[in-house]
Amino acid sequence: MNYSFSNRIAALQPSIIREILKASSGQNVIPFSAGNPAPETFPIEAIRTFTQSILEHDPVTALQYGITEGYVPLREALTQHLKTGFDTGKPSDQLFIVSGAQQGIELACKVFCNEGDTIICESPSFIGSLNSFRASGAKLAGVPMEMDGMDIEKLEQALQTEPNVKMIYVIPSFQNPTGVTTSLAKRKAIYELAKKYGVMILEDNPYGELRFNGDDVPTIKSMDDEGLVIYVGSFSKILSAGLRVGFVQAPHEVVEKMVVAKQGEDVHTAMLPQILAYKFMTEYDYAGHINSIREVYRRKATLMMDKLQEHMGESITYTQPDGGLFLWCDLPAHVPMLDYAKTAAAQGVAVVPGNAFLVNEQDPCNAIRLNFSTPSDEQIVKGVEILGQVLKGYNA
Repeated sequence: MNYSFSNRIAALQPSIIREILKASSGQNVIPFSAGNPAPETFPIEAIRTFTQSILEHDPVTALQYGITEGYVPLREALTQHLKTGFDTGKPSDQLFIVSGAQQGIELACKVFCNEGDTIICESPSFIGSLNSFRASGAKLAGVPMEMDGMDIEKLEQALQTEPNVKMIYVIPSFQNPTGVTTSLAKRKAIYELAKKYGVMILEDNPYGELRFNGDDVPTIKSMDDEGLVIYVGSFSKILSAGLRVGFVQAPHEVVEKMVVAKQGEDVHTAMLPQILAYKFMTEYDYAGHINSIREVYRRKATLMMDKLQEHMGESITYTQPDGGLFLWCDLPAHVPMLDYAKTAAAQGVAVVPGNAFLVNEQDPCNAIRLNFSTPSDEQIVKGVEILGQVLKGYNA
């Protein structure tokens, strides 16, 4: 059979970088390549108790179809939480529930972008979003990341020169993969440029509640007086990644179209996880749980950075994030990054080659991404020591 794939999918090719990751995903591999929340942060007993209660007292609601917009009590609780905690949400905005933040990102692209339209992205940026954008047929334009966010001058150049720009995609807080937090000044500048050039902003904030150092920075959505920002969040990093509950807050007219698009994908997000998320917000010590997660990630991030300093010293540079899950490490110029990643994998430590996060994977990159949330403390200690030994092999 000769299969005739769609134009959107036929052009997509397996990535050699992801093939490296596949080969290094065994049980005995130290998973610095992961992006999962720390298993010890899951409120397992609460989830078990809430699930039993739901199935005893309201099983039909949990097991029946729901409306596409999502479980109303959860939407109301989230709307209030975003207003009090992040100052997001204007009277013209609406919130609805999606099957993980990834679906919200994909729906935003589906609603606004035709094939050939341009999405401006931070470079590097989140693999999952880049792949969604590529699959839609959109053209990607990367803007380099600096230590305080996107290069604003180059962002405006892209807005001036790229054809049919429809969206600016940003992860302002503890960005994946760099760990960088976009400064308040740059958040304001990004919003003003979006307003000037008449494009939407897709603000992806899955790590917003995971700050473990410093002060919170206002969301771009909190500045949105023009209805330009689609704000996406998730319970994946604070409750459970496997439950697949995310949310989108956007102008009412935008949400209406995204809801129609979602109906064609999965009808609605599963009801049981939505009710669990609601109970988690309203019947659990939500604030205390968030604080406990922050402490776990503060300890793990500090441990990884201390060990990087011990075993690699001045040989590498790396971001020092104030939250989130990731460090971005620049290797010495003489060390071939892909070969280093392969050698580390052969020694039992999986890292993500930096190219994987670029708009064009062929562009020069000598960085790797390290995750500190998934591995245990013992794995962090052992894994960084191995990375240091591998690096010394290139200096011999």
